[in-house]
Amino acid sequence: MSRKIGIDLGTSTVRMCIKGEGIVVNEPSDMALQRDTARTLQQLIGKAKGRPRLFKPEVIVSVPSAVTSTQRRALTEAAISAGARQVWLIDEPLAAAMGAGLPIGEVRACGICELGAGTTEVAVISLSGIVVANSIPVGGHNLDEAIVAYVKRRHNVEITEHAAEEIKLAVGSAVRMEEPLYQVIEGAQISSNDVAEAVQEPLRRIADAIRAVLAEAPAELVVDIRERGLVLSGGAAQLRGLAGFITSLTGIPSAVAQDPQTSVVRGTGLALDNFEVLRRNQSYLR
Repeated sequence: MSRKIGIDLGTSTVRMCIKGEGIVVNEPSDMALQRDTARTLQQLIGKAKGRPRLFKPEVIVSVPSAVTSTQRRALTEAAISAGARQVWLIDEPLAAAMGAGLPIGEVRACGICELGAGTTEVAVISLSGIVVANSIPVGGHNLDEAIVAYVKRRHNVEITEHAAEEIKLAVGSAVRMEEPLYQVIEGAQISSNDVAEAVQEPLRRIADAIRAVLAEAPAELVVDIRERGLVLSGGAAQLRGLAGFITSLTGIPSAVAQDPQTSVVRGTGLALDNFEVLRRNQSYLR
């Protein structure tokens, strides 16, 4: 039998899971969807095929919901050329929802907000499909950029985006804290409240995207999401206090998924065994 593999080609990280083995690749990457995709897929699929390379694997690849049909076709052709026997594409919010354990197959809707490094994807999902979705070019990198600008403006200290990311992970918060955490970098003491002030603009853009999706969704599905809540996934969802911040701006109860940074890749693995999800997505045979 051929192997079944799921691939998440993220802006900052590439991940791959193999059925029965779990996540086997979790590596940093500065690759956008259109950059070096064929070579990356060839390396990943080559690893999955194993030795000896007797079987061509079935592959499912997550893609941003806003990706064009031309980009989707190029991606599937790249996967076929890399050695896949069959290829499916799945929109990132749907994969994230599956990886987060949401009941996507029900009539009642569920809501997902996938906060990646370069983009945020918001979707309302019902009956194993996306009803309404919105993708904006705001993600973890934008939070890092905002911290860099804030530290320069407030402390007259120049730091790298990598240093800003370390600050975000170590002491970052989306809201002010009564007992903030502190980190010293380049002689400047940065607090959780500094980070909260720095990242307000990109976080408000994310909240706006959520509100836009809810405004477009059918009223009965919005009721479902208000009752069930919105799930936050993706690496940027780990920011302290983010769920409460989103709740305060949107009025939707929000919670962070377990292990949010791997929701998408775990969802791709689950999708390979979900006939209804596969039926709704494009399939390519070699």
